[in-house]
Amino acid sequence: MAARVWVVVPTFNEAENVDRLLRACVEELDRVAPGDYSLLVVDDNSPDGTGAIAEAVARELPVVEVLHRPQKSGLGHAYLAGFSRALAGGAELVVEMDADFSHDPRYLGSLLAAARDADLVLGSRYVDGGGVRDWGLLRRLISRGGGIYARMILGVHVRDLTGGFKCIRREVLEAIDLESVRAEGYVFQIEVTYRALLAGFTVREIPIVFCDRRAGISKMSARIAAEAMWLVPRLRGSAARALANAGRPERGLQRTVGGDD
Repeated sequence: MAARVWVVVPTFNEAENVDRLLRACVEELDRVAPGDYSLLVVDDNSPDGTGAIAEAVARELPVVEVLHRPQKSGLGHAYLAGFSRALAGGAELVVEMDADFSHDPRYLGSLLAAARDADLVLGSRYVDGGGVRDWGLLRRLISRGGGIYARMILGVHVRDLTGGFKCIRREVLEAIDLESVRAEGYVFQIEVTYRALLAGFTVREIPIVFCDRRAGISKMSARIAAEAMWLVPRLRGSAARALANAGRPERGLQRTVGGDD
């Protein structure tokens, strides 16, 4: 029987985290969606053996599946491959999350519960009750500043546009022309949410506390930050064209639940 909930976890060199992360997700999902979920690891041929570790977990836990990609080609491409597999597998709700425990699996239940009356649910660091832990001042400023910049350029009220812990309804993924999404990193996250808002879907933010990774190496880079500054203004035109091409014309920005100033 097809699983209703799919959790997509992209990995690259997460050997220190992937086993524990998958087991923590299974523990939480067994509680909130028993017998109705799948965990999909999308591994970009990690040289540290992450894919092999995930396969070992999958042999033990049938709810885990591993999608091996031939090489690292960016976070956005990994998520698009994962979304495609989840939709083909019958997913009605698709959760995306990081593999390094910065997204705590204990929030999975809250994301799924909020999706009962929202089309896209964001785990937000910047609404009441949310926050970050173990970040230095510079990273806090970059994250806050990048979010404010994107909100101003795009005219939206989402507090945490760059966050990557979210639950998306199947209808959203089918409507926003995923094949035309080209952005990576932060901009990928911004673009998916912006397209959903333009298409008239309801977006809700719920609080999470984001904890910096304790094992492995961060994938954040100056190139990703620069890409965000350069590409965000272009989303205003490209997102509207993509929706039109998908037969879902722009309906105007929707009000965000939990994210307004």
